[in-house]
Amino acid sequence: MENLNNNYCVIMAGGVGTRFWPMSKTSKPKQFIDVLGMGKTLIRMTFERFANICPPENVYVVTSDIYRDLVLEQLPELTDNQVLCEPARRNTAPCVAYANYKIKEENPDAVVVVAPSDHIILKEEEFVDNVKTAMAAARENDWLLTLGIKPSRPDTGYGYIQFVDESIYKADDSLKKVKTFTEKPTLDIAKSFLASGDFLWNSGIFIWSLKSIMSAFSTYLEEVDMLFKKGEGIYNTAGEADFIDKTYAVCKNISLDYGIMEKAKNVYVLGVDFGWSDLGTWGSLYTIREKDEQANTVVGNNVMLYDTSNCIVNIPDEKLVVLQGLDDYIVVEEDNTLLVCRKIDEQQIRQFVTDVKVEKGEKFV
Repeated sequence: MENLNNNYCVIMAGGVGTRFWPMSKTSKPKQFIDVLGMGKTLIRMTFERFANICPPENVYVVTSDIYRDLVLEQLPELTDNQVLCEPARRNTAPCVAYANYKIKEENPDAVVVVAPSDHIILKEEEFVDNVKTAMAAARENDWLLTLGIKPSRPDTGYGYIQFVDESIYKADDSLKKVKTFTEKPTLDIAKSFLASGDFLWNSGIFIWSLKSIMSAFSTYLEEVDMLFKKGEGIYNTAGEADFIDKTYAVCKNISLDYGIMEKAKNVYVLGVDFGWSDLGTWGSLYTIREKDEQANTVVGNNVMLYDTSNCIVNIPDEKLVVLQGLDDYIVVEEDNTLLVCRKIDEQQIRQFVTDVKVEKGEKFV
């Protein structure tokens, strides 16, 4: 029987999901919504995905203070102590530093996978196999691992990882040493990356031993590490929340990629292909959903389409909507808020949300 007791999972669930507005709102972001219409929210699907990787008591969710009750409602297997509430958004490095010290108090020999709560994985069994391979490698070596997705198109919305094409791990020759990270390149550069064949998309899923990541923090992000180190002996006690409030008030905002992964010398990538999407935009959801003969994807029981094609439509079941003459549009209604936007312009949704907040108030966002 496989021993999973040293395996831990940290699920990052603090994002607001602005680009999925108006379905995703501050009060209930996309990770807490059944985006795919499958009867399960994204965070629930993420949690269940790790059931064969680590026991439920070894799962920690890092989220915002305001989503604590949502997490416990959707993941009733967790205790209060497994929900790490951030009083402010400080990006991924502080979030991981917090989890590191929580886990260290319990098990300094832990091997940890860090994953976002809102990604889609279509081939679950392959995902589990890949994560277990990476965890075995992290257990045996002082490596910081990430999962790299084989790119299917020159997408400018993803980060890219260039690897050294040399096998270094006997158990899986898809595991390579990382050469460079490049955040969101231009289209021409993305095309050249695909043509070269030695680039992968950065999935934002990380695997490492607790010892390796804590060593990396003390080397590359000592300022952040020292803040959380002061809480040793306070974690998992009644004083934790107060300590975290004070720590986040002075902690800088920095990503794990920028703070550690781009600087460390012991970074490795496992090339994978398990049907991944970071589900960052309505367009990415469109590519996953089933489509009708006119390439429309529709959620809603009372939607009537005429001369309409290549659209993504998301409407409450009780609403009747008639659309005529649209091509390549996003049409979404939620809580008396309607968005009609060209798919090609979906990156403007963030700006729409900012403008709505200023001109119409918080209740719509």
